[in-house]
Amino acid sequence: MLPIASIASQSLPQFAALQMRPDMLAQQMATRAQNTISPAEMGGINSAGGVGSAQAATIPGGFGNVLEHFVHQVNDKQLQATQSVTGLLAGENVPLHQAMIAMEEASVSFQLMVEVRNKLLEGYQELMRMQV
Repeated sequence: MLPIASIASQSLPQFAALQMRPDMLAQQMATRAQNTISPAEMGGINSAGGVGSAQAATIPGGFGNVLEHFVHQVNDKQLQATQSVTGLLAGENVPLHQAMIAMEEASVSFQLMVEVRNKLLEGYQELMRMQV
């Protein structure tokens, strides 16, 4: 099993910087400040179930906007799972496997978000411990 850091750095290139030295990290962040990141580069999954398309819209702004977009995607998956389960319980024509897949997608995306948050906090705490 791969550690979360290597998975995040492979599927989310913007998080690979967390494993760099602080001086390299500051330089990387300065050069990437004006760049945009598409959902395909983030390793997102489109509605057809495939990995993000080349036509995906880019996210303008900086790192904060990317994180905000990531949190919104996780929230959307949670809402979709809730709607599927509610429809299943109400007796609507929702297949059981569709509800289960939606719940698992929401669970995995939430777990990834928590691990990314933990890595970001660890990186921040390490930067705060450094002596100037």
